[in-house]
Amino acid sequence: MNTRLIFVHALSPLHAGTGQGVGVIDLPIAREKATGLPYLPGSSLKGTLRDEFNEPLDLHELRDRIFGPEKNSASDFAGAIQFTDQTLALLPVRSLAGTFAWITSPYILGRLKRDATDAGATGVPADIPTPEDVEHCAINLSKLIVEGVNKVCLEDLDLTADDSQAPYVQAWADWLKERIFPAGSAWQTMFAERLCVVHDDVLSFMLNTATEITARIKIKDDVKTVEKGGLWYEEALPTETVLFGLALAFPNSKTDMKVADIFSAIQKKLEKALQLGGKATVGRGICRVKMTNAIPNGG
Repeated sequence: MNTRLIFVHALSPLHAGTGQGVGVIDLPIAREKATGLPYLPGSSLKGTLRDEFNEPLDLHELRDRIFGPEKNSASDFAGAIQFTDQTLALLPVRSLAGTFAWITSPYILGRLKRDATDAGATGVPADIPTPEDVEHCAINLSKLIVEGVNKVCLEDLDLTADDSQAPYVQAWADWLKERIFPAGSAWQTMFAERLCVVHDDVLSFMLNTATEITARIKIKDDVKTVEKGGLWYEEALPTETVLFGLALAFPNSKTDMKVADIFSAIQKKLEKALQLGGKATVGRGICRVKMTNAIPNGG
């Protein structure tokens, strides 16, 4: 296979912006035009990974063979790796019980299933949990259920847990946790306890209310007051957000690299956290990136 499935797990708020906004938020995050789903541009991930090959100097040749030559030689040959935009898979949302939930929806799981199948991933769950309406959600374990009632309270929404969907949620929790979190980690258990599938319409509502909005100001050095025009608002995906996408390898005669060699070189650069998106100097965009293939457990 020349395709791999990518998961991006935000360890700090992730700002993949559009440059400017037209509403009350000055620096909004990038969203798909038709669906409104947040995404991280593939160029952001590709550029960050390319920079990882800048040191030591003896990696420069390998860098150019994988990502293509520098601008002044870009016409010589194309790079051997492409990354799609990384689209929202799981959005962390405040919960009255269990602190927070990782929410997703049938539409998102359907897209994830399609991409995972294209990438040759094994064990992809066949069934997608589908809440019957906007007042129900699908969970597996009771960590999110408020004690004494069969309710899941997310932000200002009270949802009724649909127990009939539990086996399907469990299947997705087991499959996802092995590919997002390190093997044997307590995070795998935590994830399974907090996975919640909501109606597509509920997710659309959450996308407009559950992102992180931060007010930023610029101070005059001499008087320590706000400069004129020095107040603005930034939007970011909250910590614990998970996105997914694809990496595609296209070896050519110029690069003389096999698919396995390309992905192996990339995999070595994913062993540590990467900084993705904007606002790096204020700690935004620290992410873990996991690349899976057809081997079970994301090998």
